[in-house]
Amino acid sequence: MKISRALSMLASAAVLGTLSMAGQAAPASAASFVVSEAQFNQMFPERNAFYTYAGLIDALGAYPQFANTGSDTIRKREAAAFLANVSHETGGLKYVVEQNTANYPHYCDPSQPFGCPAGQAAYYGRGPIQLSWNYNYKAAGDALGIDLLNDPFKVEKDPAVAWKTGLWFWNTQSGAGSMPPHDAMVNDKGFGETIRSINGALECNGNNPDQRDARINLYKQFTATLGADPGGNLSC
Repeated sequence: MKISRALSMLASAAVLGTLSMAGQAAPASAASFVVSEAQFNQMFPERNAFYTYAGLIDALGAYPQFANTGSDTIRKREAAAFLANVSHETGGLKYVVEQNTANYPHYCDPSQPFGCPAGQAAYYGRGPIQLSWNYNYKAAGDALGIDLLNDPFKVEKDPAVAWKTGLWFWNTQSGAGSMPPHDAMVNDKGFGETIRSINGALECNGNNPDQRDARINLYKQFTATLGADPGGNLSC
């Protein structure tokens, strides 16, 4: 996904509301997460060492509702849906930064009042959802209480920060869809709605079926790993 297609240019009220929640959330623990470290390792056997399970657990404190809302099945479906989409975006958690360096200078929107203080080519895709563009680093950083506009490199240096940017999008951004992926999963709208939020018409409505099906297959695989039924409405 090119995050510019999926994220709004300014932080929404929901994102800003997350700031206080992120600061007040109690630390998460591995014991409370529906994905064990062994299951995580099984899902990502060839992942980059940067994407640690400990970093993910640390990041959960910013969005305590993630994979912690509804029945056990709903919680497992949401965790599987997030990790399936993340896996698709990063080649199985192999890529920390965008691989096409020629794109790097393109992600600075100089029309924004805050500009690009970290440099013209500093806002390339990073992390599990490949956060990009200066305005998205600003919005995510504001929501998380982290200065990502001035120091976007934190997303590729700190595993917990990287995971938090992915959870920020998942829990607060509708992207190309009608609701954040978190809402889609906890309201039983189906995995297909998460695809729509992340890549919209690029993979939905009959477009790029191979890419769409790859996400669906990962979701089925991960729900099986967690011992959960995948539910309906898998496609978009």
